[in-house]
Amino acid sequence: MAPIVVAGAGIGGLSAALALAQKGFEVYIYERAAEIREIGAGIQLGPNAFEAFAQLGVSEAMEAIAFEPRSISLIDSITGAQICRQNLGQSFVRRFGQPYRVAYRADVQRVLLDAVRQQPLVRIHLGEGIRAFSQDQRELIVSTDRRIAQGARALIGADGLWSEIRQAILADGRPTPQGHVAYRAVLRSNEISDTLATDEVQIWVGPGHHLVCYKLRRGELFNVVAIVQSSQYREGWDSEPDIGELHSGFADACGHVGQILEHLQLSRMWVLCDRPASRGWSQGAVTLLGDAAHPALPYLAQGACMAIEDAVCLAERFSQQPLDPAGACREYEESRFERTRRVQEAAREMGRINHASGEAREARNRALSARDPDDHESSAWLFDGLKAAGGHHDQSFFGPLR
Repeated sequence: MAPIVVAGAGIGGLSAALALAQKGFEVYIYERAAEIREIGAGIQLGPNAFEAFAQLGVSEAMEAIAFEPRSISLIDSITGAQICRQNLGQSFVRRFGQPYRVAYRADVQRVLLDAVRQQPLVRIHLGEGIRAFSQDQRELIVSTDRRIAQGARALIGADGLWSEIRQAILADGRPTPQGHVAYRAVLRSNEISDTLATDEVQIWVGPGHHLVCYKLRRGELFNVVAIVQSSQYREGWDSEPDIGELHSGFADACGHVGQILEHLQLSRMWVLCDRPASRGWSQGAVTLLGDAAHPALPYLAQGACMAIEDAVCLAERFSQQPLDPAGACREYEESRFERTRRVQEAAREMGRINHASGEAREARNRALSARDPDDHESSAWLFDGLKAAGGHHDQSFFGPLR
């Protein structure tokens, strides 16, 4: 049988290759970059990701490169007062059976890459992407950047937000800017005062802005992401920052936030985009995964987690229908669509909640201040992962706000 071809060697593509190889499928990964490297940034890994890591056999390796935060704290950026928090210790692990960790994205990718390289059924082709594909009822042929034609059992488009494979399937154009720009930096923790670099995931929310910061790599690094409303539009993840816009967006924030922002002078910038949830991201034996299929704004910190869940689900569908890749792709999409739609819509809602002003801000603070830090049921719809069912899609990370 021809191999399953995966386009893209990011977190989603590597997870898919690993999951498929563990089910006995031969996999070819095609990555356009000449080397596999990730621009440095933090990533949050919920229990749903760790449940998938357990199935992939990489949980211990992920624990070794991650940082264990004590809690997630939501703070009013104007007053500096804590609105609420979610404890991530014993009560959290007891409820979900898996931990919550934060990690350096490049470290997560490296763990997956190391695991993939130990799989004899996986071949990685660097410096060569997938340019096009053609298929009929008898065969699927993928064409690489070097004009090499490769027969494939299936093609998995894990090529990200600007996916070329998505355009070949759906032709729905560019992703949608949501009027927000993110500035990010990863610093050494010993360069940051202890009052700023705490052992929590801190989320500072205010009118038209919010800021997220937490430690990485066993506490050695400190991740900062500041988001402001903006009309800028640039493609990519690594643009030069507009420091004037950044400080203007946080002009009414308290002094503590101002101290954190001073560390973003050498930050990198990207415009936040997503897409409306839409069906049809499988066509015959070709399907999409992660941001290529269902990109979401980062306000639930679930983009990578959804891609990892996708990978495990996809491999399971292929193992159930090894001789019918088109059927496996179709059932994979059907099984993932509703959950990923909920995450996309809830992430947008969380952005509105974070950036609330006036009476809406006051109502948010009152509603969330009553939250029990050890009651985790409001986030169970998200963190129960592949087991999740029921609930309402307008629930936020910190619980229903309506």
